[in-house]
Amino acid sequence: MPHFNVYTIPGSPYARSVLAALIEKGAEFKVMALAPGEHKREPHLSRHPFGRMPVLEHDGFLLYEAQAILRYLDRLLPAPPLTPTEVRAAARMDQLLNICDWYLFQGVANVIGFQRIVGPKLAALVPDEAIIAAAMPRAHAVMAELSRLLGEHRYLTGEQMTLADLLTGAIMDFMIQTPEWSALSAGRANLAGWLARLNTRESFQSTTWERVERLAKAA
Repeated sequence: MPHFNVYTIPGSPYARSVLAALIEKGAEFKVMALAPGEHKREPHLSRHPFGRMPVLEHDGFLLYEAQAILRYLDRLLPAPPLTPTEVRAAARMDQLLNICDWYLFQGVANVIGFQRIVGPKLAALVPDEAIIAAAMPRAHAVMAELSRLLGEHRYLTGEQMTLADLLTGAIMDFMIQTPEWSALSAGRANLAGWLARLNTRESFQSTTWERVERLAKAA
């Protein structure tokens, strides 16, 4: 079984999706923890020239960008498959992965999640209510679209979990910890049910912020 190193600051939702994929695949891995700010300087910049997370290391091969890492793992470790075989379902998965990057994270989770969770935990930040309020219209639009795409399915593209669920769920798990979630989930019970379903899986239970911190200490 190949071994993987994942470089990240514990708590990163993008890294969590990668760790969850590795657990779903039954792969062995280590969390190579970075301290806050360490991702913006060497040696991490030699792994990721844009100073972000995560970076996957596998047998001397370095790969960054979560979508690329997730697809690499799914090709390298084909069982269980996390990409639909049906063409339209696969296209929907690709669409959802991009929704995560461009609309769910940018302007929503990286604002509300940072103000409510990350900033206070890592830097004793006092949440800026005006910044949070300004992000809410975009957040409602994203949640409405995710709820529409999910519909009555068990998972985002159908009855089987895919890479889209791993990435979307990892980012959304920040949102459900905020007081804004009550308003964002109102009338969208399917999203709450889907998140509850994901959080029963070992891959999500084993990759909470606290559990990843413990994994990093054991590496």
